[in-house]
Amino acid sequence: MRQTTDPEQASRRLRITLIVGGLVLALLLGIGIYGLLRGPAPEPSPGPRVASSGTPGAERELSPRELPAIADAERFARDVAVGLFAWDTSLGYGTHEYMQAIVDIADPDEAPGLAADLRAYFPDEDAWAELGHYATRQWLAIDSIAVPESWAGIVSDARPGSLPPGATAYTVTGTRHRAGVWEGRDVTDARPVSFTIFAACQDGEDCRLLRLSALDTPLR
Repeated sequence: MRQTTDPEQASRRLRITLIVGGLVLALLLGIGIYGLLRGPAPEPSPGPRVASSGTPGAERELSPRELPAIADAERFARDVAVGLFAWDTSLGYGTHEYMQAIVDIADPDEAPGLAADLRAYFPDEDAWAELGHYATRQWLAIDSIAVPESWAGIVSDARPGSLPPGATAYTVTGTRHRAGVWEGRDVTDARPVSFTIFAACQDGEDCRLLRLSALDTPLR
């Protein structure tokens, strides 16, 4: 006789998948260069729109898209933060396409290191395929974004020329949301996250992304 699946057990199994898909990958931060070559992308289908910061009307699609060129440092950091966590496994894209959208706004000298940083923020291919079975999508609700108190001391102690002109840092705290479908039932998971974005924003020039802290290891 075919066994039936208890709905609560099924829900717990999917919650574990949603959570582990993120927690395991936090161990993957490396120092090597991660290849992020653009491959042919399928035509994007209309995706769900979600709140980027809890502010009414602040929405974006979960498909990969070019981040706008912005000279305002805080707005730039906010866009980067939202872009880091916005993806949908059901739209037919791969993680490299989402990561490439972030690398495209990097300072050229820091792009290889940034690409390595991104490995800790995105699922690997196996985890992505597993999450795809449940049409998993993810987004970030930002709680706070601010220059960390320690940044002024870091700048004053830095050797001349060791930081690029206009270097700044923003620490972001928020909630990472995931949602998926198990046997026709919607299942969700949420957990707090924190990280620091390093950028260079010179007067009169668009900001460029430098590096990212390890997830949940921000500057304070």
